Amino acid sequence: MYFPEFFARIPAIHLVDPLAAMLGAAQGGMLEYRYEDAVKLAGHSCPTVASAYWLTHLALQQLYPQALPVRGGVRVMLAENRTTGVTGVIAQVVTLLTGAADEGGFKGLGGQFRRQGLLSFAEEQPLALRFTRLDTGASVDAEADVARVPQVPEASSLLAHCLAGEAGEDERLAFGRLWQDRVAKLLLEHGDDPAVFIVRPAA
Repeated sequence: MYFPEFFARIPAIHLVDPLAAMLGAAQGGMLEYRYEDAVKLAGHSCPTVASAYWLTHLALQQLYPQALPVRGGVRVMLAENRTTGVTGVIAQVVTLLTGAADEGGFKGLGGQFRRQGLLSFAEEQPLALRFTRLDTGASVDAEADVARVPQVPEASSLLAHCLAGEAGEDERLAFGRLWQDRVAKLLLEHGDDPAVFIVRPAA
């Protein structure tokens, strides 16, 4: 399967999922998610998918500084309504990585491993996302400002040509390269930039 080369350079997210361990789905419940997993879920790679993946990575690092994050052990709240902007896409990626789900999620076994109700929308909070550990209550707020990593002007005209059906193969390929160049720059050059990826303890 072909992906852009830079996908392999994006750090993976390692977690332990107690449900996967109990059901024998993964030895010791050990799971690894890579950026391409989020891309396969969404069907595309873009700044929204990239920022959802990376914010979750950074939030889990802060919540579990000395241990593997526990999939299914985190509640996630989003400030926007599910249907506002790209909130739904962000929520899908967050659910993939954390297990946190809304009312359609897994209801649990014998009162354990419940994922249903761990994801909610339209919450009053300072940033776009809030991640909270269920065991300790520790929380972090998170948000990405992807506008700080703008697309090159040429991409806009190429996109217009593509959407209008006027672009040739070379133009379509050029647009795709420019689009993914921005994603690569966002994650690999600005992944540690606190002005782009804001993750801080919740007040």
